[in-house]
Amino acid sequence: MRPRRERAEAGAARRDAVAGRRAALEAVRAGRAREVLVARGSRTTPALSDLLDAAKDAGVPVREASRRELDAFARDHHGVVALVEATAELGERDLASWPFGDDDVVVVLDGITDPQNLGAAARAAEAAGAAMLVTRIRRAAAVTPAAVQASAGALLHLPHARVANLARAIERLKDAGLSVVGLDEKAEATVYDTPCPSGRVAVVVGSEGEGLSRLTREACDLLVRLPMRGRVASLNAAASLAAVLYAYVLPSRRS
Repeated sequence: MRPRRERAEAGAARRDAVAGRRAALEAVRAGRAREVLVARGSRTTPALSDLLDAAKDAGVPVREASRRELDAFARDHHGVVALVEATAELGERDLASWPFGDDDVVVVLDGITDPQNLGAAARAAEAAGAAMLVTRIRRAAAVTPAAVQASAGALLHLPHARVANLARAIERLKDAGLSVVGLDEKAEATVYDTPCPSGRVAVVVGSEGEGLSRLTREACDLLVRLPMRGRVASLNAAASLAAVLYAYVLPSRRS
């Protein structure tokens, strides 16, 4: 029997691979896939038709592979793995020069450490049309295959800046003309009490346990909270983000 460390490494996901049909499809659509591997004998499966058609249109090669080979790339692959180009991360300086549109929305995550939560938040942000995701480098989840899979491939589409100093990054966003709204459960105003700022907006969401850090909170232009009318006192970060984007930010941008 192999040592425990070797077994763990054998089952660990590779950073150049994303697993699952949906994540692989988005990797192809985003122009990030180099090759798609599918379980041997599964090409005729109806569920793979969209992926195979997209790969053909994009000129991405598709190869049949054994389950053992797929297992070596990623966990929970469900018969599909896409080999992808490395994620090009942005830095703090990119924020000042980024060509933001007049009504662009930026999502800032403060201390989200779980890759699953990062992926879910990125999925909500991308679905709402966010122009960029900003996260911390330290004490925060990186873009791992698990995060990409949890995002349903959204992290492959969304420009992502990872910064060392989140408060300073927020100041750079302000310099770029964005109003910064922090979601804080202790805020006096709810999303119903004050309108969302017009123009470019950054929405800042903290971790479930700690919320926004003090410096991040102080850097925000406006703090709002979601009113809780049920017996559960809070929502997780991704659900809170989705609620704020769809109930507060996007309605202010209707033409």
